[in-house]
Amino acid sequence: MKILLINYEYPPLGGGAGQATAALAREFFVAGHEPLVLTSRFRGQPREETVAGVRLRRVAVVRRRADRCTPAEMLTFLASASAVAWREMRAWRPAASIAFFGIPSGPVGALLQFTARVPCVVSLRGGDVPGFQPYDLALFHRLLGPCIRLLWRHAAAVVANSAGLRDLARRSAPAQAVRVIPNGVDAQTCRPAAENERPSGGPVRLLFVGRVVFQKGLDVLLRALAALPAGLAWELEIIGDGEQRATLTAEAARLDLAERITFAGWCDRAGIAERYRAADVFVFPSRDEGMPNVVLEAMASGLPIVATAIAGSEDLVREGENGHLVPPDDAASLTAALARLLADPAGCRALGRASRAIVERDYAWARVAAEYLEMIHETCQPPPHVRH
Repeated sequence: MKILLINYEYPPLGGGAGQATAALAREFFVAGHEPLVLTSRFRGQPREETVAGVRLRRVAVVRRRADRCTPAEMLTFLASASAVAWREMRAWRPAASIAFFGIPSGPVGALLQFTARVPCVVSLRGGDVPGFQPYDLALFHRLLGPCIRLLWRHAAAVVANSAGLRDLARRSAPAQAVRVIPNGVDAQTCRPAAENERPSGGPVRLLFVGRVVFQKGLDVLLRALAALPAGLAWELEIIGDGEQRATLTAEAARLDLAERITFAGWCDRAGIAERYRAADVFVFPSRDEGMPNVVLEAMASGLPIVATAIAGSEDLVREGENGHLVPPDDAASLTAALARLLADPAGCRALGRASRAIVERDYAWARVAAEYLEMIHETCQPPPHVRH
């Protein structure tokens, strides 16, 4: 089948949803299909190229940063991608499209569905669901909520990457059918450290990977770390960048934590995989997620997880089996969970082995791609009364 994947972000742009788009496109190609990704063109990237069998078609956008963009910048992708879809994609005739994010990608898929009868699957990722990150996105959802729900209603199928995100979508549209297909992880790139790779001795190495923004709850993590018993030896590395970095750096100094915390900035994929292998515990205090790829990557790397009990993380972290869940915005509970792990190195290693086993069993990208392909086959079938 020809399958069109639409996403305004694709590596090296953006975060988890772009990584998911790349992984699914790769798996579709391996399975014998013909994927094409319609995405943004950023700072000198070629308009068209083929990478490992996946054809990329990039459109002109206004975008200042690789790691994030504004709603206004997203709308430039919607306009450019719609024009390219109208001119080029109808002639290519994909069997289906997958639009990552109802906004801004959904209208592009809807255009093809209504003008060329190409079924559109809307893949919900988090920020495109009303009620997600209300502290940042309430106005955006209030303005575009009716359009988002209209897109869902007329899509061939709607997918959420976690049960929690599905439930949030249904609060906004109770009658909407939403199928859950989780994210996957590259368990070859993200793998546990061999004995000769893991540093020996020293403090317990805590790791966070993600954008340094309010959503991720790093302010809560700093308060939790400041309350740990004095006798526990630990250090934290924060991989990522964002608007709160300067504020959090100052807060770490105020709490007398500066010598234990490293703000490392962004890192390439190979470098991040090495950081996972060098760590002992992955901590993820986020306030809102769809399904966090970084938690899956940390699990594939054999790490125990301390995370907030939110959508996505609740699906991945099994209390006492591969880590601990704590309420969001609860520094005291986070302190207690971290203290338990810091005091029990053998228990940490057992939880980490369980993390790896869960990933190998349930979250391979090939398995996730197979679920998408099954759904596409279902959406491409004509209704029984018109079959011959």
